[in-house]
Amino acid sequence: MVVDVESGGFNAQTDALLEIAIVILGMDDKFKLSIKSSINKNIIPFIGSMIEPSSLEFTGIDPHDARRIAVDEVDALRNIFLPIRREIDRTKCTRAILVGHNAHFDLAFINAAINRTKIKRNPFHPFSCFDTSSLAGLAYGQTVLARACRVAGIGFSDKDAHSALYDAIKTAELFCEIVNLWQDFGGWNEKML
Repeated sequence: MVVDVESGGFNAQTDALLEIAIVILGMDDKFKLSIKSSINKNIIPFIGSMIEPSSLEFTGIDPHDARRIAVDEVDALRNIFLPIRREIDRTKCTRAILVGHNAHFDLAFINAAINRTKIKRNPFHPFSCFDTSSLAGLAYGQTVLARACRVAGIGFSDKDAHSALYDAIKTAELFCEIVNLWQDFGGWNEKML
């Protein structure tokens, strides 16, 4: 599952989680990855959360804008986790591995929100993840999402960036491109899976 969050700062314990988006990937019979679906939620900052003005300036999010149709963290996580759990069941897995650009940042905010909301059955592995920043550095010599996408031949709009859904989709496209490139070079086969 590819994930992106937008937040009110860098501290997952104290700073507001403002947006979350997931992209569900699928693999065909030739072991090629592609995007299946996506879901996103805008989130009301939790009571007592910190929001750095520089973060809002960077993302362009106005957490008090009623047009965001934001929900509280517990509702957002429940709605986001439902399709993840369905995909875990469908693929006969036990946990989802979070894929993200600087993945530990996203995982830290999700884990902190789960702890705050006391949601049971976290669908994500608590610490394992795939980081497209590192993978893109290896595959394309670029660690910044926009630059890595451009080198990989994936269109990227600086104007649309820093929305959780847009960034999650671009991260998913980049991850699929890297994994599919690996598969083209020999990758893995059915016996390995």
